[in-house]
Amino acid sequence: MTVSDFSAIAADIHKAVAAQGFMQLVGAKLDSLAPGEAVLILDRRPEVLQHNGFFHGGVIAFLIDNGSTIAAGTMFDRTRMTLTAEYKLNFLAPASGSRLICRAKVLKPGRTLTVVEAKAYCLIEGEEKLVAAALATIASAERPKAA
Repeated sequence: MTVSDFSAIAADIHKAVAAQGFMQLVGAKLDSLAPGEAVLILDRRPEVLQHNGFFHGGVIAFLIDNGSTIAAGTMFDRTRMTLTAEYKLNFLAPASGSRLICRAKVLKPGRTLTVVEAKAYCLIEGEEKLVAAALATIASAERPKAA
């Protein structure tokens, strides 16, 4: 993949992510993108916390899921789409910091299935603490033809 190829893929991914209603609802942002990698961030606010004041597990799972599909999507041209086939998520610690950060990295790209590792960190007093880890299988499929 050339730099210009990736630039076009990255621009398309940024546009698609910006159009995701749930990203907007939650307030998450695509912080960085590279071939096989994606970083999503979410700042702390009451709407994304559970009753004990930690980031809600559903929000962490969303970042893991979306970060994994975005990272996998960097490996394909725009005639393909990525969909989560499965992921296994381990919560490792309460997510109590000021920002949630998800780093997703492709471990094994494939023509139809891509394996991605994603980790969620909380920024606590300027240091990142690992709060969740996941292994995801992302399916690649041909985009449906426009109606």
